[in-house]
This record gives sequence, C-alpha cells and structure tokens, in this order.
Amino acid sequence: MDGPGEQTTLREKAYESFTRHLLARDVRPGQFISQRRLVELTGLTLGAIRELIPRLEAEGLIKTVPQRGLQIAHIDLDLIREAFQLRLFLEKEAVALFTYSASDETIAKLLKDHRDIADAIRAGDSSQELELHAQSVDWGMHDAFIDALCNTIISNAYRVNSIKMRLISQDRFRINGHVGPVMEEHLKVLEAIERRSAEEAVTALVAHIGGARDRALKM
Repeated sequence: MDGPGEQTTLREKAYESFTRHLLARDVRPGQFISQRRLVELTGLTLGAIRELIPRLEAEGLIKTVPQRGLQIAHIDLDLIREAFQLRLFLEKEAVALFTYSASDETIAKLLKDHRDIADAIRAGDSSQELELHAQSVDWGMHDAFIDALCNTIISNAYRVNSIKMRLISQDRFRINGHVGPVMEEHLKVLEAIERRSAEEAVTALVAHIGGARDRALKM
C-alpha cells in the first residue's frame, strides 16, 4: 500500500502532467475529456486522476458538466476579466515592493534581457526562436515580481491564475508578432524600477496589463 508521501507525489505528478499538456494544447479549452483519456494523456493511474479532479475543479481548470462529463475551462469574457483583475491586484503590490527590495544586479539582468531582445527586433530578427525566448523573458519578469513577495499563499493563487493567463494568451493574444511593443512596455516598468520609483513602476505596469486585457477582450 502506498504511503502518504507516495500518494502526495502521485497527485503532484498528475497535476504537473495535466497542466503541462494543457499549456501544450494537447487538450483545448472547452474540450470534453474522459477520465480514461486523462489516464492515457498523463500515463498515471485512474486512481491518481480521480484524486486530481477535485483540485482541478477547485482551481477552475476543469468542471463536471452533468450528463456530459469533464470539460476543460473555456476562454470566455468572464474568465478574461476575472483573471486580469486578479493579476492586476497582485502585481501592483508586487512591483511596488520589488522596486524597493530588488538588488541592482537583479534589475540589471532583467533590463539586459529585455534590451537584447529589443535590439534584435530593431535589427530585423523575427525568428520563432526569438519569440519563444521573449515569451520566457516576459513571464519571467512577472514571476520575479510575485516571487519577491515571499508569500506562499499569494504565489499559489498567482500560479493558478498564471495558467489561465497563458491559456488566454494562447487563445487571444500571443506574443508572436508583438514582441517589440511588449518589450518596450516592459522596459518602461523596469526603467522605473531602476530609478527606484514605485509610483512610476506601478503606473507603467497598470498600463501594460490593461493594454493586454483590452486586446484580449476585443478579440
């Protein structure tokens, strides 16, 4: 019989496998999926999948539809508004604290990463590799703000919301073709942080997140 630690490990493996396949679009928002399909997808046991489902339902990543089965969360206007609203509430406080607490080296690294991408765009680089790197740098900056809070409750809430944000991004607004503008918006935030101006950093961040929300809603 599996011990408590082993059961926890299986649950975490099931969760990580599901979210990885979700973000890889192996399953799509709004799709109906059976427990047996989840077993095939994750390579885990039916028991592990059955233990996983309540967590996914609680996080709003999946729901049980009577007489139809399990449905992956679909992207609608309510999800977009709510996900962006939560993101804004959390990141405004996070970026203000980050402005005061981040080391000069951390800020310099973020600025260099963004400026290198911006320079590559201006030099005519429109490769998929650059877009993928830019997306990683994009998420990395926002994650860094939240990590600086050192608050497990906030980090967990943000992690779940981040999965929804990435689904929205894939469905409504991918960075593809928009790398330059996104990097410039980020640089306004980071340059305000470099000046240690929390007010300017928050203002720039609100404009950046608000612009992304408006684009997603319009589409």
